[in-house]
Amino acid sequence: MTTLQDRGHDIRTLTAETGLRAIWPLVSQLRPEFDEDRFVAQMLRQIDEGCRATVLFDDGGTPRSFACWRVMEMLAVGKHVYVDDLVVDGTVRSRGYGKAMLDWLKVEARRLGCARLQLDSGTHRQDAHAFYLREGLRIEAFHFGTVLKGPC
Repeated sequence: MTTLQDRGHDIRTLTAETGLRAIWPLVSQLRPEFDEDRFVAQMLRQIDEGCRATVLFDDGGTPRSFACWRVMEMLAVGKHVYVDDLVVDGTVRSRGYGKAMLDWLKVEARRLGCARLQLDSGTHRQDAHAFYLREGLRIEAFHFGTVLKGPC
């Protein structure tokens, strides 16, 4: 069996501002509505609340995939890993980085005692949907939301 290290991948969880700033060019591909300072500030808040920022680096040390995720428990699905964001560098898609990150997330979810891995994906992201379906994820629900007026 080929491990991530055998394939030249290094997966690390970031907790500090410096690391988050270093991966901003990658994350900005998924979240262009943010700027670097807003991303870093929000990620630091989310990390304080239990979110994890995990990055897959290639053998040259370049960040190729980013996942923002957390462990949650819900009546509907029990204890699970929820992936807020998953992005692969658009210049190197279809080279296995997304699969490697998703496989790592599944292993980590099992290690943490989770029964499931869940994520939402915007309706306009058909390429991502094809990838998720290919990797064994299934469309199980519709996600509904609305903007609330005033602060949370």
